[in-house]
Amino acid sequence: MSDGLLVLCGTAASIGFLHTLLGPDHYLPFVAMARAGQWSLKKTLAITLLCGLGHVLGSIVLGFVGIAFGIGVLKLEGIEAFRGDLAGWLLLAFGLTYTAWGVRRAIRHRPHTHWHAHADGMVHTHQHVHAGEHVHVHTPALTPHAHAGRKTDVPSMTPWILFTIFIFGPCEPLIPILMYPAAVGSLGGVLLVTAIFALTTLATMTTIVALAHTRMGAGRSAGWARWERFSHALAGAVVTACGLAIMLGW
Repeated sequence: MSDGLLVLCGTAASIGFLHTLLGPDHYLPFVAMARAGQWSLKKTLAITLLCGLGHVLGSIVLGFVGIAFGIGVLKLEGIEAFRGDLAGWLLLAFGLTYTAWGVRRAIRHRPHTHWHAHADGMVHTHQHVHAGEHVHVHTPALTPHAHAGRKTDVPSMTPWILFTIFIFGPCEPLIPILMYPAAVGSLGGVLLVTAIFALTTLATMTTIVALAHTRMGAGRSAGWARWERFSHALAGAVVTACGLAIMLGW
């Protein structure tokens, strides 16, 4: 391996790491959705990895098309900028829609008290919400009544919506990195640089999400219970903020 290619590989790894770390849109949406939907670590990482693959593959395909047809760096970067704007608008639209759904769900899940009188003269109360299943289980004698409800999870299409958005999300630094080995006719160099950048990006995304997921699980408190019905609205707000950050170039 030449010194130039070795330096380029190190650059690809460094930029892949910093590009991901400094772009909260690479991990905050997954952390927020995992918290709202109470996803397991395995499910969260699978969705993160799937969206990360879509994210890097979109730019890789564009880079290879540019190399094959001799498209200049500036033109490719212009296409990447357009893809970035599109991803920002899509993330913003999804975030606003999800926030509205989350607010509506929180209102429907507002707990309230029901009074129950029994033939033996016992009167008691219990709290419940009207969303989901309403199961009122009568337990023996003078014990309180148990009341269970089925919690509505994150909509099943959410991971696929995120995946679609991340396909449009560009990896802008990858394009110029690919051009040097392509210019000197090194296909092996192009493949090596691409693999290092992609693996570093995916490893950084999944590591940050895993750490945040573990932290969330350890940090649950009794005080959170009263706000938990707003978790979907808060997740939508986080996604909306990420969309705004992309559009404003933060």
